[in-house]
Amino acid sequence: MEERRLGPVVGLGTWNTFDADAGLAREVISAAIDAGTRLFDTSPMYRGAEGALGSALEGRDGVIVATKIWATSVEEGREQFKRQLAWYGGDIEVEQIHNVVNWREHLEWLRGEQDEGRIGKLGVTHYQSSAYGALAEALSTHWFQVLQVPYNPWERECEEELLPLAAELDVAVIAMRPLGGSEASRRRRVALTDEQRAELCVETWAQALLSWALADDRIDVVIPATSKPERMRENTRVAGFTPEQRALVERLATQ
Repeated sequence: MEERRLGPVVGLGTWNTFDADAGLAREVISAAIDAGTRLFDTSPMYRGAEGALGSALEGRDGVIVATKIWATSVEEGREQFKRQLAWYGGDIEVEQIHNVVNWREHLEWLRGEQDEGRIGKLGVTHYQSSAYGALAEALSTHWFQVLQVPYNPWERECEEELLPLAAELDVAVIAMRPLGGSEASRRRRVALTDEQRAELCVETWAQALLSWALADDRIDVVIPATSKPERMRENTRVAGFTPEQRALVERLATQ
């Protein structure tokens, strides 16, 4: 896949959403697809979400699955990949090395799978800024086309090195925790006034945060996680922010 960009779009994260509940997965994913979402992010770490996602996506065309290898050994990683191929129709659009675990060891065989056409893009992820040096080292090999890191008004460390590096290397960026993450739940609950909603051209604070992240042209996809179909529909209604609107969200988030 020569084209490296993925968005800008709102995707769906599956951490702590439907786990192995295939019925709930079908409800949420149907709502997401109807609302225009095409990218779904998952992992072997997500308590059965990979299999539920595969069941929910069966027979669906035009979707992008961004899953991960989360394994301490190549043998375990290959077993995860084998299951993923069965769930997702024989190929994986985006295969990421989760939390850069053994990324050097996994890179060699994953590149082989990419050469054979069973993987579209290779990516690396981590949720902690302390690992950003390792992510930068991995990107600097020029073998990765996707980076996934947290990005929201409270977690902006990736702006220092990783986002400039991703732009330089033409690496697509998936923003995890765009709503702030569970540990930031108190900070996320900003009650917008009618005037603020009108100024931001959004209905909800979640839409404001997603619009804030996508206003950075280095961000391709935001992946808010939800188990509620109606919330998924809301999350797709983002606005194209001006610098002034983005600055307003930053002030509201940190006040």
